[in-house]
Amino acid sequence: MKIWVVLLLVAVASAKQFSNCELARTLKAAGMSGFKGVSLADWVCLANAESGYNTQITNKNSDGSTDYGIFQINNRWWCSNGQFPSHNGCRISCSQLLTDDISAAIQCAKTIVSQQGISAWVGWRNKCENKDVSRYIAGCGV
Repeated sequence: MKIWVVLLLVAVASAKQFSNCELARTLKAAGMSGFKGVSLADWVCLANAESGYNTQITNKNSDGSTDYGIFQINNRWWCSNGQFPSHNGCRISCSQLLTDDISAAIQCAKTIVSQQGISAWVGWRNKCENKDVSRYIAGCGV
């Protein structure tokens, strides 16, 4: 039990709330702009729709699975939390998606887009698809 408390405290202490421009710069530096045809503005819109740019967000789904982190990556398919059956397509622990270092989330998001496209995210389909998403990076200098 003590180990879970420590891990929880570490996760909370290292969570980050990005601004749209800070996230845009981080994603651009990680090679996300144009990755598999997805614009930088679409990535930032996706993160806004899914998590409000917050790295510690989790969401329990009606099927019992949980979405994690800035991109709300699901533990049924992409990460393992050690409790829920998972395909773990990104070969990572879900806890890696809940820190201010979003490199694991970026790598996993690239895997998801490579396999399913950006439309794999409901938040992107509902709030970004077929919309002018340029406002998400306007004034960011990216």
